[in-house]
Amino acid sequence: MSQSRTLSAETVDEQQAAVPEPATPAPPERAAAARTPTWWVWLAAWPVTAVFILSNAATPLYVLWQRDIGFSKGTLTVVFAFYIVGLLGSLLVSGVVSDRLGRKPVLLPALALALAACAIFATATTVVALIVARLFTGIAVGAVVSAGMAAVTDVAGPERKRLAALLASCAMVFGAGLGPLLAGLLSETLPAPTVTVFVVEAVLLLTAVLTVLRMPVRRPATRGKGAWVRVPGVPHGNGIQLALGVAVFAPGITATSFVLSLGPTLLTELLGTTSRIVAGAMAFVMFLAATGVQFAVQKLPRRTILTAGAMSTTFSMAALIAAVHASSVALLVASALLAGAGQGMGQLGGLSLLNSTVPAQRLAEANAALNVGGYIPAGLLPVSTGYLMDAVGLPAGATLFGTVLMGLAVVGGLVVLSGRRRVSEPV
Repeated sequence: MSQSRTLSAETVDEQQAAVPEPATPAPPERAAAARTPTWWVWLAAWPVTAVFILSNAATPLYVLWQRDIGFSKGTLTVVFAFYIVGLLGSLLVSGVVSDRLGRKPVLLPALALALAACAIFATATTVVALIVARLFTGIAVGAVVSAGMAAVTDVAGPERKRLAALLASCAMVFGAGLGPLLAGLLSETLPAPTVTVFVVEAVLLLTAVLTVLRMPVRRPATRGKGAWVRVPGVPHGNGIQLALGVAVFAPGITATSFVLSLGPTLLTELLGTTSRIVAGAMAFVMFLAATGVQFAVQKLPRRTILTAGAMSTTFSMAALIAAVHASSVALLVASALLAGAGQGMGQLGGLSLLNSTVPAQRLAEANAALNVGGYIPAGLLPVSTGYLMDAVGLPAGATLFGTVLMGLAVVGGLVVLSGRRRVSEPV
């Protein structure tokens, strides 16, 4: 009897083993990403590009507004700084809201604000109008650097995170460079320059709205905890990745912010170049360098990318100081190119570190944290330099700015070298 029962049990076990187990279904996010074609990953970056075109489209036009409205270099940097104020305020909210409610509920209102900024820029006749337009622009940019960049990662899926970081970062810097070039060309060749530029930009933003409406992203399955409005951060254990990114990204974007806010003034007052096309082209090649260098270094270890970014920003400031004292357009352009490369590598390295280690439900907030760390000095230092130039003159103010930022870039490089020994390279 006992032997019969044993044989029967063995037979049942064999029969059960012969029946194949049902396949474990893939998580919805992974399955959706697997069905998303690569061209959608590229297209998902377009809203980031479109908003960043607006972010710097006003750069070549400031000389026109200065002439028509009448305001100082200090006031000009204040107008620029309100963009930073709007951006930082947006980052306190947009990353958390995006991670909890989804990417589209953040991106669509941001694009609406960007369209409103276009209308205000096109009709601006006062400094207050310029400030409001820049404020709205900053809020929209804050949303796309958190929710927009995270949306690119969502569309790409877990198997294409490195591609997502590259495209999101390049979309930002390419749009930032295309804006002033487009504005410079349109304002020099077509009538009503301060109107035409923003009509064209409004059309581009409308195409971004259509892209977001069709974008294959889903609402989060679970919602996070904590306050809705807070200083963005990263999960426990990811602080070192954030610190490494900020250490290089912050000096890099501060350098490019200086070129954007005071570059046209340097060209006009110090170097005698008044062409808005030249001013726009200088900003464009700066961000073209930021875009190209990211494709060139994308396969290198992330900390190698960050170290190179810190070195590029350091050399950029040395070239800026030399350009001011030698009244050299060539050295100023070289400084802009190096600044763009420094920002590009700092941004790519920082985003890649976060993409590779931060879970999807906190990624938009992590992106926001990286940008908060970068944009605070990018707002404070150029504004301080603008007023310093009014007080002590352009050469002395630019020299002091370059010296301070060079020191920050060197410190950032040392932080990365220290982090290389303490943190293993994420896959």
